Amino acid sequence: MANIASAQKRIRQTVRRTARNKARRSKVRTFVRKVEEAITAGNQDEARTALRAAQPELQRAATKGVLKANAVARKISRLSAQVKKLGI
Repeated sequence: MANIASAQKRIRQTVRRTARNKARRSKVRTFVRKVEEAITAGNQDEARTALRAAQPELQRAATKGVLKANAVARKISRLSAQVKKLGI
């Protein structure tokens, strides 16, 4: 355990930040899972609406630094390609 006040404060900040990031990551995974389940079910309308809901959450995670920007772009691109493929 840290003895210096600034180190103790950094530990408290890290704990709070970790909890916040964990919640954000979990929320993003839930939104992505809903899209993937709709794609698996073959329901394009449901998948499209789920993707529209998931996109802002993914972008927010990238903005907050929870996920990397390129990873989010890649994920959105792949999901939208799969949703588009359902319509064929």
